Amino acid sequence: MARSLKGIALVVTLGTLFSKFGGLLRQLVIAAAFGVGAAYDAYNYAYVLPGFLLILLGGINGPFHSAMVSVLSRRPKREGAHILAALNTSVSALLLLVTVILVLAADPLIGLVGPGLSPELHAIATVQLQVMAPMALLAGLIGLGFGSLNAADEFWIPAISPLMSSLAMIAGVGLLWWQLGGEIALPAAAMTGGVVLAAATLVGAIFQWLIQLPALMRQGLARFQLVWDWRHPGVREVWAVMGPATLSSGMLQINVFTDLFFASGIAGAAAGLGYANLLVQTPLGLISNALLVPLLPTFARLTQPEDRPQLIHRIRQGLMLSTASMLPLGGLFIALGTPIVALVYQRGAFDAEAARLVTGLLMAYGLGMPAYLGRDVLVRVFYALGDGTTPFRFSVAGIGLNVLFDWLLVGGPTPWGNQSPFNFGAPGLVLATVAINVLTCLLLLLTLQRRLEGLPLREWGLDAARLALATGLATCASWSLMAWVVWPSGWIGLIWQIAVPASLGLLVYWGAGTAFGNPEVTQIAAALRRRLRRR
Repeated sequence: MARSLKGIALVVTLGTLFSKFGGLLRQLVIAAAFGVGAAYDAYNYAYVLPGFLLILLGGINGPFHSAMVSVLSRRPKREGAHILAALNTSVSALLLLVTVILVLAADPLIGLVGPGLSPELHAIATVQLQVMAPMALLAGLIGLGFGSLNAADEFWIPAISPLMSSLAMIAGVGLLWWQLGGEIALPAAAMTGGVVLAAATLVGAIFQWLIQLPALMRQGLARFQLVWDWRHPGVREVWAVMGPATLSSGMLQINVFTDLFFASGIAGAAAGLGYANLLVQTPLGLISNALLVPLLPTFARLTQPEDRPQLIHRIRQGLMLSTASMLPLGGLFIALGTPIVALVYQRGAFDAEAARLVTGLLMAYGLGMPAYLGRDVLVRVFYALGDGTTPFRFSVAGIGLNVLFDWLLVGGPTPWGNQSPFNFGAPGLVLATVAINVLTCLLLLLTLQRRLEGLPLREWGLDAARLALATGLATCASWSLMAWVVWPSGWIGLIWQIAVPASLGLLVYWGAGTAFGNPEVTQIAAALRRRLRRR
């Protein structure tokens, strides 16, 4: 059994790594071809609704996928085939209606998401949304199919699936580059480039659906027929899980709509957010998995009253480890954002102006790195305690606060004409999200304090303050070395400009953290040394 689980983990990890690498390569190609120009900026608004449906309904661990796994894992394959066919029929009927709405109402929907877009960007985004509208239908089929495959112990196809979208996008941009050459980023080619981006995205979603069909047929789960069976117990059980989970997950997307609403008045902001977010999510996702996966079952085993001291100890461990790992990463983003963005993106149409925009966004993300992961740790504690309502209520409250903070921090005239008191520009969108995450962490901690009646918050705060001081010293050391030394030109020089100051900063952080008596710094350093020795 243990060997089987390790084999599954290896398959999923390899598939995920391939997909992540494909996603990074896709963004590099898009950055070189379009930069933060009109075609890609408009695409970020057009992709909001179909992309949200693809991630929510068709994504791994999404509500459709999770519901199918939980129900079909307990039922024979023959019954599973009937359940899948019935759900494909009903879900397709609903999402076909959504597809038609997206096509017919594309113009007002783009106006709702991006009210500040120029007429040119609005027109491009409208056409892109119409082209990508069928992704709504495909999203449901993808999520149901991949959930059925996982329930049948098929893991490779779902894990590798996102790579199909990346390859389709790379191929589409490559063909456009071959046809237009250096004119791909010119304003005159914006509509053509925008349509190609949208069409390639749709083709990628089609491939994600097609790649699962041979495996479904091999498992005896594929039935190409309409089955209208709402009363089957398995179908009703899937809907019972899938409906509330879809509603809860969908609430999180409202913050994305809010950010784009305010970003629509800033040229290139939507595209810049996409580029900066990729740089943040890659290390954040890896560290999050390494930290949260072993902690979740630990929290769940320590929910009895007699286990309260051990649970509090584990909560502190999770929070301090997340803080100790995220603070130096955020400090490096702040100190070395300029060479990082230049090394990863600055080529082709991604010019110095685009690099400055993304650098500012990356530095803003760096300020909030600990809150991103700390919030996830605390939410998992509530889930282990059987309370999903409290995190959900804070998420709903955060939606209203996000509107307020976006207005306060973006600056300039808002879409309804009022002047906000600050002027952070595009980074203000990220700072608003950081503020929401920090407030959510504090509220979750205070709620846990009342429930568990024993959290030493003052002691934890002092530990976090010492880590922040160590990070401040490390950030200053990294930035000073990066700014004062004359580095070689070219991408080799950029690598040195990142690697040497980053190494110095991490050494300063380790030394200061150890001197301040933070055990988590020593634990992280020891874990890294063990991993390096193995390799």
